[in-house]
Amino acid sequence: MKINTKVFGEIDIEESKIITFENGIIGFPDLKNFTLIFDSEKGVSSGIKWLQSMDEPGFAMPVMDPLSVKEDYNPMVDEELLKNLGELNEDNTFVLVSATIPKDITQMSVNLQGPFVVNGDTCKACQVIVENAEYPVKYYIYDILKARKDGE
Repeated sequence: MKINTKVFGEIDIEESKIITFENGIIGFPDLKNFTLIFDSEKGVSSGIKWLQSMDEPGFAMPVMDPLSVKEDYNPMVDEELLKNLGELNEDNTFVLVSATIPKDITQMSVNLQGPFVVNGDTCKACQVIVENAEYPVKYYIYDILKARKDGE
C-alpha cells in the first residue's frame, strides 16, 4: 500500500504493518489506521519514531518507548480497556507515548498519562488513560536525553 505523507514523502507500507486503533486516538477519533515509521538500523526501541496515519497522510505523531526516558514506567490500566487487543504477553506487547518537540527543544516532553498499547501479533492498539496519578501529561525529557548522550 502506497501513501504520500507530508513528512516522509511517498512510502510503501505492507498491509501487515498497519496498526488499527478501533476507537481512534484521543483528539482524533476518526483516525484508526496507522503505521510505525522508525530507523530500521537502530530498531523499534530506539529514539523517536513516528505514528503515521494511513487515513490522513498529513498526520504523523512523534512517539517513543517510555522506558527509554522513565526506566520504572509501570502504568496501571483498567484491563477492560485492553480486551479488544487480543491476548497480551511480554513478547507481543509494546507501549509508546506521544512526544512533543517544540522549537525550544529543552521543553521536549512525553505524555506518560495517555500511552498507546499495541499488540504486535494482532496489530491492534488503543490509547488509554493510566490510573497512576504520578504520571504527568508533560514529562520533560531533554535533560534525560542529554545526560544519556553525554554519557555515551
